[in-house]
Amino acid sequence: MFTNKRSYGLIGICLVVMFVIAASAMVSPGLAAKAGSKIRKHAIEAPNPTLLASGLQGAVGSTIGPDGALYVTEGIAGRISRVDPQTGEVSTFATGLPLRRLGVGGAMDVAFLDDTAYVLVTLVGTDIGGTNVVGIYRMDSPDSFSVFADIGAFSLANPPTHSFPYSVRTGVQYALQAYRGGFLVTDGHLNRVYRVAPDGEVSELIAFDNVVSTGLETRGNKIFMTEAGPVPHLPQNGKVMEFGPDSTTALELASGASLLVDVEYSGRTLYALSQGDFPVGGRPATPAIPNTGRLVKVNGDGTLTEIISGLDRPTSLEFIGKTAYFVSLAGQVWKIEGIPH
Repeated sequence: MFTNKRSYGLIGICLVVMFVIAASAMVSPGLAAKAGSKIRKHAIEAPNPTLLASGLQGAVGSTIGPDGALYVTEGIAGRISRVDPQTGEVSTFATGLPLRRLGVGGAMDVAFLDDTAYVLVTLVGTDIGGTNVVGIYRMDSPDSFSVFADIGAFSLANPPTHSFPYSVRTGVQYALQAYRGGFLVTDGHLNRVYRVAPDGEVSELIAFDNVVSTGLETRGNKIFMTEAGPVPHLPQNGKVMEFGPDSTTALELASGASLLVDVEYSGRTLYALSQGDFPVGGRPATPAIPNTGRLVKVNGDGTLTEIISGLDRPTSLEFIGKTAYFVSLAGQVWKIEGIPH
């Protein structure tokens, strides 16, 4: 369906939500070129991750809910699951979301405004043969949702003005972040960030070239975003960026880790999550090589410090105090205690 490598944008990233362990095993064990990598090694012994939960179906996005628990999207099942951050107990929080199509998409990320959950749903629109709205869904009851913001309709009416090829006209949205009573949303295929007002109105906040925008974080008025960069997702193109609500360009804070997919604050320290090394010759639908993911700290001099390596294709990151939680492509949630600030 998608044939132009450069046109994939987030299609390559989005396909990491597929359980393609076998496909990953068949690629060359060689890693993508590491020219431009600026990762330092952590000076003290790295903390060890422990498995908190498993068996999630197409898990990608996550958030910490108002009750302090971890909430995870499951695109295959069309639901949101609650994961106890201490015991790992998994329970169904809500169901009734559009199901994933083509092994990709569906429920991608989740965020709360007060006590109400909102879910980002992508790749379910009519432009790829679906029948559902691409956008943000509001939870109305434990088994029903309604459309809050139609991002797909906005994308169809407002195609990108930057010059890069793309194939999915409704885009491929990745991250959802509460912001000023509404939301921010990244689109790694159409390479922009949307702002969704409290009434659900969608607008373009900032647009980019072919950078593959992924994770989001905010601190006051400041907005932080990760870029995976275009295929082949070289380390120098994995960047942490900063911009504001009225910015027309973004400031590069750090770079040097391949396939950056999320960014989060813990205390006063900014961390980023690398899905791992992209295989040499890998096609756009190929995820990172298993067990090459990293948690990195953003330094003030533009470099990244590796806190822990060997993570298995992580997709999203959350913090509770000094404990990090990440969701993996394998449908697992991992816990890493004692993250340095």
